[in-house]
Amino acid sequence: MAAGKGTRMKSNLPKVLQPLLDRSMIDYLLRSVVKVSNDIAVLVGSGGEQVEEHILNNFSNIKVLWQREQLGTGHAVKCAADWWQELDDLIVLNGDLPLLTSQTLNNLINKFNSNRPDCAVITFIAEDPASYGRIIRENNNIRIVEFKDASESERAVKEVNAGCYFFNVKSLLKVIDKLKNDNAQGEYYLPDVLTLMNSENMRVEAYSAPESEMGGVNTQAELAQAGDVMRRRILNFWMAQGVRMLAPETVWISADAELASGVVIMPNVQIWGKSKIKENSYIGSGCILNDALIGENCELVANVIIENSELKNFVKAGPFVYIRDNACLDDYAFAGKFVEIKNSHIGMNSKVPHLSYMGDAVLGHDVNIGAGTITCNYDGVNKNKTIIGDNCFVGSDTMFVAPAQVGDNATTAAGSVITGPVPENALAVGRARQVNIENWTKLKRKK
Repeated sequence: MAAGKGTRMKSNLPKVLQPLLDRSMIDYLLRSVVKVSNDIAVLVGSGGEQVEEHILNNFSNIKVLWQREQLGTGHAVKCAADWWQELDDLIVLNGDLPLLTSQTLNNLINKFNSNRPDCAVITFIAEDPASYGRIIRENNNIRIVEFKDASESERAVKEVNAGCYFFNVKSLLKVIDKLKNDNAQGEYYLPDVLTLMNSENMRVEAYSAPESEMGGVNTQAELAQAGDVMRRRILNFWMAQGVRMLAPETVWISADAELASGVVIMPNVQIWGKSKIKENSYIGSGCILNDALIGENCELVANVIIENSELKNFVKAGPFVYIRDNACLDDYAFAGKFVEIKNSHIGMNSKVPHLSYMGDAVLGHDVNIGAGTITCNYDGVNKNKTIIGDNCFVGSDTMFVAPAQVGDNATTAAGSVITGPVPENALAVGRARQVNIENWTKLKRKK
């Protein structure tokens, strides 16, 4: 169920699309659900167009259903009846349960299949029950008492309703149309189904799940708390796989990232998107990776930002390097201090040591780029390429006015502006001849 407004989020974004780490909150729940079932539907309502688009783009096998009017959870289940009434069993989950694991869900399914009740309500023992509906067990019956209707003794009960249910579909069909909305809100409440089932002498059970997985997310503070729990889960998983973290409390890793054994992660590192880091690579403090592919035995010294780019094996980068937009550094390449590399290919064993910008460039192998070198790739209309051959030596403060091409084994003199092709084995000098004006300082002061 993902039809609610989530007004307490104070956001124009639908609640289930609120970002948890770097994915929407509902993604985590759906990833757990797809591991235990092939028949899945998401019921949308408020902000449904956005939610529907997200589901169709990311979970193509999941059906989207609509609750055009938000008239309560019971009404939501009734709106979906055309989809679920031909099933044997139905599981109803809230969309704001990002921490529910497939293991817990599978355990609950196995228990339901073993006992075969007409309904099972999922509960948890709350350290602070607050305004949750209380689970009252009496005379082998289970009933839910809403907080506002509970007596003092009932409010003392710590077992609460998680808002999730397992139903035998045939049993549910017998009572779902008997739901009434004679309450102050004029809504149809799904917990009332349990009362109807009890009156029909159906068997209702309550299965307890961990509080750490069943607490809903309704505010930005709760979203942050859930994000921290998910972060620690991810970190613990990778440390169990042999990834070393010196200060895991400062590290953030996406649920989509992949790390190999022997990777070392220093403090204050962020790894987002579908980043992959191979064996024995070192990620220094302050690095931020987003959809980055890092090969074996790479070293990111510190404060390296990599976006949608690849470093092959034994590459060294940093400190203070920005690599972005489909850049690629081949084996043993090096990008040093205060370097930006954009949409460029840096060949094997080539070096861009410091204070340089390589944009839309292709460098061959064993190229050395002097400090302060820039590819002037944008002419005001188009981005143009600079191609530098193998074994080239580029002098400091060279400017390549793209499109530019440099042959193998060529050299550019320091301070040159290269506007035309440079042949193989040539020295290109593109600068004004030095002129010294004698006594300039004295003449200037006298004037």
